[in-house]
Amino acid sequence: MDAVKLKLTVAYDGTLYKGWQVQKSGVTVQQRVEEALRRLFPSVGRIHGSSRTDTGVHAHGMIAHVEIPKEEFRIEERKIRLALNAFLPDDVSVTEVKRVPMTFHARFDATGKQYQYTIWNHPVMNPLMRHTAWHVPKELDFERMQRGAKYFVGKRDFRAFAVKREYEMRSTVRTVTGCKLYKKKSMLTCVIEGDGFLYKMCRGIVGTLVEVGTGKLKPTDVREILKSCERAKAGQTAPAHGLVLWKVMYSKKKPKR
Repeated sequence: MDAVKLKLTVAYDGTLYKGWQVQKSGVTVQQRVEEALRRLFPSVGRIHGSSRTDTGVHAHGMIAHVEIPKEEFRIEERKIRLALNAFLPDDVSVTEVKRVPMTFHARFDATGKQYQYTIWNHPVMNPLMRHTAWHVPKELDFERMQRGAKYFVGKRDFRAFAVKREYEMRSTVRTVTGCKLYKKKSMLTCVIEGDGFLYKMCRGIVGTLVEVGTGKLKPTDVREILKSCERAKAGQTAPAHGLVLWKVMYSKKKPKR
């Protein structure tokens, strides 16, 4: 098939969706983007995302690619973004459309991802943040959490912080290149970067750091939990609605296949 490949950057509020990936039941973000694409290019098939996000998780920079048959590619490239957004609901937006080589793959060419998790640490919840932040009313020790976060950086077995899927993961070893915390009054933001993430791993990390912040765990306990590889020893899985897939990184060099 003679085709054109487009790279899409997608932002969405995941509150009403069963995650990114098309499911047997429930509406997903991928489904909505595919429906919009078919309004412009009727024979478009499946689009391919860089990641899966779970029910309720948001995205600022999800990346997807799609192949468009050349005979249908009649709209000007610069107008595609505007046209797609006209067919998308208010909680999903395509923020960038870029033509890429046919060799590009949104998932397999990704070199890293950054997630951001927001905590509202105040006795009373901010109603404006109820869909985008985890309300933790108990006071958190920010400095203790910072010390605990340092133990996540590096190549580690993150089995203790992930949740098993129906199928077994081939490897639970991942490299986290950054785990930093930022505080602005009552708002705490945890920024986690790495080469890839296990199922609910970011949320397991955040849930554990909150327990470090409340004093339930010591900062050095993070190191011991990592060594144990036991999920029961780590903190809770933080709620989905505080998590945002912020960006996906790609190497500027041409990837080897």
